[in-house]
Amino acid sequence: QSELTVAVRTGDTPQKERQRMLRHPPDILITTPESLFLMLTSQAREILRGVETLILDEVHAVAGTKRGAHLALSVERLDRLVMSGDAVPGPVQRIGLSATQRPLEEIGRFVSGAREIELVDAGRAKELDLEIVVPLDDMTVPEEGSYNSVWPSIYPEILKLVSEHRSTIVFVNNRRLAERLALRLNELHWENGRGGEAATASNAASQATPREDRDEPVEIARAHHGSLAREQRLEVEELLKKGEIPCLVATSSLELGIDMGAVDLVIQVESPKSVARGLQRIGRAGHELGAVSKGRIFPKFRADLLEAAVVAKQMREGAIEETVIPRNPLDVLAQQIVAICADEEIEVGELHQLVRRAYPFAELSRVQLENVLDMLAGRYPSDEFAELRPRIVWDRTAGVVRGRQGARRLAVTNAGTIPDRGLFGVHLVDGGGRVGELDEEMVYEARAGQTFLLGASTWRIEEITRDRVLVSPAPGVPGAVPFWRGEGVGRPYELGEAVGAVTRAVLALSQAKALETLRQEHALDERAANNLLGFLREQEAATRAVPSDRTVVVERFRDEIGDWRLCILTPFGARVHAPWALALAARVRESLGLDANAIWSDDGIAIHLPDADAAPPSDLVLIDPEEIEDLVVNEVGDSALFGARFRENAARALLIPRRRPDQRTPLWQQRLKAQSLLQVARKYPAFPVILETYRECLQDVFDLPSLKRLLQGLRSRQLDLVDVETLSASPYSASLLFDYVATY
Repeated sequence: QSELTVAVRTGDTPQKERQRMLRHPPDILITTPESLFLMLTSQAREILRGVETLILDEVHAVAGTKRGAHLALSVERLDRLVMSGDAVPGPVQRIGLSATQRPLEEIGRFVSGAREIELVDAGRAKELDLEIVVPLDDMTVPEEGSYNSVWPSIYPEILKLVSEHRSTIVFVNNRRLAERLALRLNELHWENGRGGEAATASNAASQATPREDRDEPVEIARAHHGSLAREQRLEVEELLKKGEIPCLVATSSLELGIDMGAVDLVIQVESPKSVARGLQRIGRAGHELGAVSKGRIFPKFRADLLEAAVVAKQMREGAIEETVIPRNPLDVLAQQIVAICADEEIEVGELHQLVRRAYPFAELSRVQLENVLDMLAGRYPSDEFAELRPRIVWDRTAGVVRGRQGARRLAVTNAGTIPDRGLFGVHLVDGGGRVGELDEEMVYEARAGQTFLLGASTWRIEEITRDRVLVSPAPGVPGAVPFWRGEGVGRPYELGEAVGAVTRAVLALSQAKALETLRQEHALDERAANNLLGFLREQEAATRAVPSDRTVVVERFRDEIGDWRLCILTPFGARVHAPWALALAARVRESLGLDANAIWSDDGIAIHLPDADAAPPSDLVLIDPEEIEDLVVNEVGDSALFGARFRENAARALLIPRRRPDQRTPLWQQRLKAQSLLQVARKYPAFPVILETYRECLQDVFDLPSLKRLLQGLRSRQLDLVDVETLSASPYSASLLFDYVATY
């Protein structure tokens, strides 16, 4: 038999198929990072001994995440397994593939670990047919009868584009929106069909044609996202491939290498938030070599339009953001150590060498490794928290570690790094309807009696149950602002600088030249260009200056209830604004004795001062760059962000394990366990999961080096600080507060 055999092994592969693979190993195995880990930790490892070549496809999708660090360790384990065999010609050849990556050298090191690697830059820029579409003359005045929303004008435009193309993927940024948009497109398509028939009908009878009898399909769009069962996802993909359904509304579940056949248009709702993500998504259209990728972007509000315009220009230039690889994530290390020890006894020195061959752990010190081994070997008191009981045996005299009974089951049941994130439904306490949902990070901090904003209304929390928040309306009462947005992707600092530079350049031009630049260089259609320029000019009129890469605007005004708001407007992104906001809230508490609610987005920070009599001084924002890190470290440990990330990290480090692989522990149980563990762990400053949570918040979530640079720039006057007091929120501040309201 000369034909190559191919098999696929993922979490969805049926047990029968897995057994067949063990009996007849395929020539080519296609798998996921999690399944590779599971195979290495079970009998299936035997079929991997003969591996000669490893191809990491779409390597950009994991390199900058903990999932990538986990994969890098699995790859080193695979290498060690292959090298321990008898007929070994040499280590496994590794090939990494990616279309959107920078810097290549760093990604090369991620793929190769400690070995030499040859970089091949095919350097072919994809040809893009890109346009940003705004279906309204003025985005601040939605069409009549549309409840102040731009959506009613976006739906028909999307439907029109879908009908003009063979097959279209519409990307949105969350699952709820995917479902809602697919439903609305189908309804609109059906209404149009009926309207068209009514107009052309020559008699009343033909107007009564039942829906089923018409030959056109009623469903033209289906949703595709990670919450769908595997069978449904496959069915939807097949329908699109065969041309039986012209449109698929997807989240990031379709971004990567699923071959979707002849897609000829990609629509992105909202800015894609990064150049790399924009190229990945628009690149799904015209996926063949040399084909043009056609994409249309529909921003939802004017600040979103500004970011989309900058992303579009950078997409055309191929100016991708830099990938930053997380360093020494100790939670991932703990999980992999338990898996390694489950199969064999290994010397601590050899384990250290193995781990350091993986690029994300290249700088791991022996002390850090031993600290994790201490935790896994039961150094911390398990009478205070049962899951601290030993998972491995560390024989210090012989210098070896091995797994305890149950180690393999523990590792296999809790494999991988993708966190369980949860949303709580918010329901009226009297058994009325559902009001919306809150991120679990917000609920983690909430107490009965508190008020908070959701949508445009204030609600009082009456009770928090295991999976829902029961509320009653509290009109006119000032409400706190939910704290952290789980999946939101913060704008990279580089992109923020570009947004600022474009703002400054466009405002320096005449009206006609500015509009021409926005249309030619930034791919805006006429209405989009008019809307964007109007937005920038209105801001200039309201605050004298517009936030840019050289100007920070501090705006103060009283809101509709008469409370003071302080808005710090900059384009530098949420990763800079989040730690700044934490530090500012601490500063307000210390210097003014006031409790301040701070929210942030990619476009700035808004601080609500409910008890302030006078306008807050603008020099509050000028924090000493040398002090910022200490301030943030002191604040972040008590934040909701820290609590939520600690829970995820403890779960990854096998301290809040599942009982069965197909059953998730309810989030309320995970939360309770995490809170008890955190109380115990705080007594031990070197506890690895605490150290890892600080590292993740300070390095992965926040961008402290960029914040330091920004504060130094303000101090040395390289950046201008413009201080204004306004009668009401300027367009940028209004957009910042709207962005927050619109998210919930």
